Amino acid sequence: MKELPLNALRVLALACEHGGVRAAARELGISHSSVSRHLTELEAWLGVPLSEPGSGRRGWSPTAQAAVLGKAAMAGLKEIATAAAAVREARSPFSVTISTTPSFAARWLLPRLPLLARAYPRIELSVLVNQHLEDFAQTGADVALRMGAGPWPDLICEPWMDDALYPVMSPACWEQAGRPAKLKDLARLHLLHDRDPQAGWDRWRRQFGPAALDLHHGPRLASSDLLLRAAAQGQGVALARHRLAADDVAAGSLLRPFGALEVRVPNAYWIVRRSPSSRHAVTTVMAWLKEQAAGDRVS
Repeated sequence: MKELPLNALRVLALACEHGGVRAAARELGISHSSVSRHLTELEAWLGVPLSEPGSGRRGWSPTAQAAVLGKAAMAGLKEIATAAAAVREARSPFSVTISTTPSFAARWLLPRLPLLARAYPRIELSVLVNQHLEDFAQTGADVALRMGAGPWPDLICEPWMDDALYPVMSPACWEQAGRPAKLKDLARLHLLHDRDPQAGWDRWRRQFGPAALDLHHGPRLASSDLLLRAAAQGQGVALARHRLAADDVAAGSLLRPFGALEVRVPNAYWIVRRSPSSRHAVTTVMAWLKEQAAGDRVS
């Protein structure tokens, strides 16, 4: 069992089931070369060929041994899938799993979880963090909360919250920089960059300038949370998402040197689902999320 190549066996099962390497790649959502590599590795592990001679020219065709093994693997995987579905269906009716990005989980969702617990004490919430819209069936997520330019294909996507972008910096950094307050002052400040293109400094420059703002210098950070942490530590000025920076601004650890100027971002956040759900706990959490958004509007 320790040495059993389960991923390669799954590839073989799908290749046999769907009649080829390309069909297996589409089913798994991976590249054709990845499927071929799995099959090559499985051949080496088994010590026998899995495709008929000349398959590469006329399409992939399994040997008799590969067909038997593929059929057995598919039967076993379907049995596992059935058992897993039964376990998931037997979970508590009050359980809800939310998937979101690390920055949004830490900056927006986590501070509000006590409110959810007080309002709905029976709900058992789980939070998964992932940068991408993952396979809902594999992760068990009921709802995903995502930033970006949705909607996304083959998913139910509801626009949820708008956002705004504005520069922030620490009070100490602001003092050291001579208390910048005019837009032209931005050109001499050390910029911090979010790798998210939806929150790039180019959006600010297009709307407010200055034209001399150099976007090529300054560190590029992999998440909005890291960006705001760097700004709070006095490492420079960041273009912040209001939804993620509002608490720090209210607490005084970050300030807005250029006042109320901001770039509005409509439909910046989405509630995403794989399919409709009639589970009361899921619909309750979704309604609560919308209430939170309605009570926390961008100014």
